[in-house]
Amino acid sequence: MTKHIFVTGGVVSSLGKGLTASSLGRLLKQRGLRVTMQKLDPYLNVDPGTMNPFEHGEVYVTDDGGETDLDLGHYERFIDESLTQASNATTGSIYSAVIAAERRGDYLGKTVQVIPHITDEIKHRISSLAGDDVDVVITEVGGTVGDIEILPFLEAIRQFRLDVGRDNVCYIHVTLVPFIGPAGEQKTKPTQHSVTEIRSRGIQPDMIVCRSDRPISEGLRSKISNLCDVPSEGVINAPDAASLYEIPLTMHEAGLDSYACNLLGLPEVTPDLSQWRALVERVENTWKPLTIGIVGKYVSLPDAYLSVAESLRHAAFKHEVDLTIEWIMSDNVTGLLVEDKLGHLDGIVLPGGFGERGVQGKIEAARFARMERVPCLGLCLGMQAMTIEYARNVLEMSDANSSEFDTQDQTTSYPVIDLMESQRGITDKGGTMRLGAYVAILEEGSQVQKLYGESVISERHRHRYEFNPRYRGRFEASDLRLCGNSPDGQLVEFIELDKHPYWVGTQAHPELKSRPDRPHPLFDGLIQASLGRAEAADPDRFRREPVATEKATVDLVSELTK
Repeated sequence: MTKHIFVTGGVVSSLGKGLTASSLGRLLKQRGLRVTMQKLDPYLNVDPGTMNPFEHGEVYVTDDGGETDLDLGHYERFIDESLTQASNATTGSIYSAVIAAERRGDYLGKTVQVIPHITDEIKHRISSLAGDDVDVVITEVGGTVGDIEILPFLEAIRQFRLDVGRDNVCYIHVTLVPFIGPAGEQKTKPTQHSVTEIRSRGIQPDMIVCRSDRPISEGLRSKISNLCDVPSEGVINAPDAASLYEIPLTMHEAGLDSYACNLLGLPEVTPDLSQWRALVERVENTWKPLTIGIVGKYVSLPDAYLSVAESLRHAAFKHEVDLTIEWIMSDNVTGLLVEDKLGHLDGIVLPGGFGERGVQGKIEAARFARMERVPCLGLCLGMQAMTIEYARNVLEMSDANSSEFDTQDQTTSYPVIDLMESQRGITDKGGTMRLGAYVAILEEGSQVQKLYGESVISERHRHRYEFNPRYRGRFEASDLRLCGNSPDGQLVEFIELDKHPYWVGTQAHPELKSRPDRPHPLFDGLIQASLGRAEAADPDRFRREPVATEKATVDLVSELTK
């Protein structure tokens, strides 16, 4: 029978419930178990698709077109499994389903209430991921205990243990153990209060993960164990780590996976962590300095581009690059500021987004990268900005633009980016979105095709405007290659510039498929090109000082002691 692990949090948000759940998922998978994951979010939006990136960070898109919470990105990167829209449920989607059922008469005229109807729908969402092909479902409950909107979820997971049996459910509670500077000590009181709160909802944690900025002592562990009624081996310390990819190893050493398996009666198998240890070793041994700028609209909240940043890091790990990511507000990349903002960069990423604000800065950045031969990768809106820039400055379409940015007072003469004909007249903006995985055919011999190593690929999309096929001929007659297209040849999916080290754009969001031990080809190509350009400009930049040999060290000590 499928086992279920529920991860809750207390005290404050952003403690790392998602990373705790992801790390445990990876550890269980390395034991040979089949793992899937889920996020329950207490907000009333049906999904994060309509939310401002400053509110909620990036929208993570699944293969089946689900617009989901960014924690699903952590899940997929850690357990290396493609999840579906069923792996994210919000209060909004749950209430929508219950109200729709009531309107259909499914409840046969009964009074519809939070208990049992809302809690039953939550339990249905959880149990829908179980099955013969899944050993463990890990479910993270968003928010913190004590929030009023989280109560139906806590009640649902409390009931769930009764439904499936006590031996098939494990509750993990993540709390904070802060260090109080003036007192010079760590405090357990926030953890005690948080556990008291969740126990008042009928849930006794089986394990407590204590987040702290430094390791906690055995005395504090014993104190938490005694006061929270959790065995000391079930109190797991998770101090801050230099890299988030160290967390699974830290959790394993603390006994998180072993204790969870023991509680659930899962086979006690030593996990094979050799590949993950090799990854962490690469992370720790990066040394080639490289600076990549992300020129975006939402850079004041880096979580808005979380997957982009992680994808850059994945490629950096592979090439031993000590990566510095510079966050550049695209609104500021205009006129005389372009050289000042971008001149020192080794590479540029133009990420996605919606709306006109900041687009001119992306266009300026694309022009700078093209003229100065700086490696540049455009993603979704970034590719569209590259297309507009090339049309304006090379193909002499002076006011080329996207029809997304047309106004009542000004309409472009050259809508090189436009809605597809089939989407015109649709008033529901959600109905015009191209969401989820789509196949593309790459041109043989193109830079992109060589990076992928194959000609038929699949990438995830989230956009509504496309390259306008009416202008295909004018672009194809130039040095800009339309090197990837939909199978029917109607949609342009990839562009690249001949005779440039790396000026590549894609209508897709490749960052959603990058993995820490398997970087995405397009980000890999960007890092390679950036390294090549940097080394050509300064051959000594990546020259490593030779490590002193043991004999040389002995000779030096002997010389100094004469």
